[in-house]
Amino acid sequence: MVKANIAEDINLNSPVNSCAEPCPIERGMRIVGGKWTGSILWHLKDKPVRFNDLARQINGASKKMLSQRLKEMEENKLIIRNLISQEPLAVSYEITDFGRTALCILTQLKNWVEAQKL
Repeated sequence: MVKANIAEDINLNSPVNSCAEPCPIERGMRIVGGKWTGSILWHLKDKPVRFNDLARQINGASKKMLSQRLKEMEENKLIIRNLISQEPLAVSYEITDFGRTALCILTQLKNWVEAQKL
């Protein structure tokens, strides 16, 4: 059962370990934990998507925020930006092999949310 495994992994009575440097969870969250990052990766999992189509799919994110997040994701090598045309400017984004490795985490998160009816 999932809850039993989680309870075994978490010891609420253990002292907090302080680290001189970020732990693996913190390092991972810096890469995939940004607002909209998971949603963007999820929308790119099947095929490249043009910016305006992605903006329509990601409900609630402004184009400015989406553009900023896409630049960060490109810097982190999660996605690739492809120039389609210069005039008018048109770009698409696609997930990289590295970005694809995060999909298993997103799938587990999706399954957990659905199982918990959140």
